[in-house]
Amino acid sequence: MATKRVRIYTAEDVAEHTAPGNCWVSRKGKVYDVSKFLSDHPGGDDYILTHAGKDIDGAMKDAVDHVHSDSAYDMLDEFCIGKLGSEEAIVDENWEARDDFHPEETDTAADFEKNQFLDLKKPLLKQVWFSNFSKSYYLQQIHQPRHVVESARLFGPSYLEVFTKTMWYVVPIFWGPITTYLFLRSVIQFTAGPLPPFSSQPLLPLSVLFDAPMESFMKTLACFFLGNLIWTLLEYTLHQFLTLHFLLHGVHHYLPMDRLRLVMPPPLFGALQAPFTRLAHITFCMIACTTALHHTMLPAYLREMKKYHLAHHYKNFELAFGVTSKVWDIVFGTYLQL
Repeated sequence: MATKRVRIYTAEDVAEHTAPGNCWVSRKGKVYDVSKFLSDHPGGDDYILTHAGKDIDGAMKDAVDHVHSDSAYDMLDEFCIGKLGSEEAIVDENWEARDDFHPEETDTAADFEKNQFLDLKKPLLKQVWFSNFSKSYYLQQIHQPRHVVESARLFGPSYLEVFTKTMWYVVPIFWGPITTYLFLRSVIQFTAGPLPPFSSQPLLPLSVLFDAPMESFMKTLACFFLGNLIWTLLEYTLHQFLTLHFLLHGVHHYLPMDRLRLVMPPPLFGALQAPFTRLAHITFCMIACTTALHHTMLPAYLREMKKYHLAHHYKNFELAFGVTSKVWDIVFGTYLQL
């Protein structure tokens, strides 16, 4: 007979429940909802509410107030609703950004046994969907980076899994021609006004390109740089406030050095592209930049941004949301000093 999975909480979860009708306590790694017991407590509800949201092991053994009997502990077990998860931290404020940074491989069996979060040997998305951990525990664990040699599976079926991985160079190969064509189309539109649909005259921009004045190129470049500015704000916002967190970005925090999941595969991007299409064809190269910030030999500016982005993963995940620029971190007060 299958047993109910024990829900996993953090100390922060417990600390949020301190009201008479919503009172939680913890003891020896277990979490208890004692809201319905308050009125029945022999010592009165005030004593429990004094320790609401806290660990009560010391209070229950306090000889001055009252040493509780074995039956009191048995009664407490009736109100158990879960357990406290591990508070092991990999992210460290003292982490230093180095050009030769190489993380250690995670012992997946030991990691799962200790943290009871995600088993990296099994498909991850199903585990998240049927998870037994609180939102607080999820956010705590997802920001502690793990590292495996081969990409962890997101889906069980291979016909779905294939759409979750891509090499970095697929992004410029796929989006490069589209971006170039739309750039040229913009140049011609600044010259001759609205163009006919692509389906009717696909080669029109190429046929009249050399007749376009320099002014049209300058206007298009101005739009390009504006797009870059908008993109830096968009990446900052998505980095901080994603709703489909695990699928879109959480897996990147959990496995930040997975070379097959540094950029979004075109099929997945295609399914999510509606709000971003016009922006993507202007700034596609910025999407590929995330890859460089994790792996490649770079010019000085990008080396600095690589260190800055890795510090977001290993030093403080609540700061440094900018990937290609620090400007919005400075504006919104989330700049991380290295």
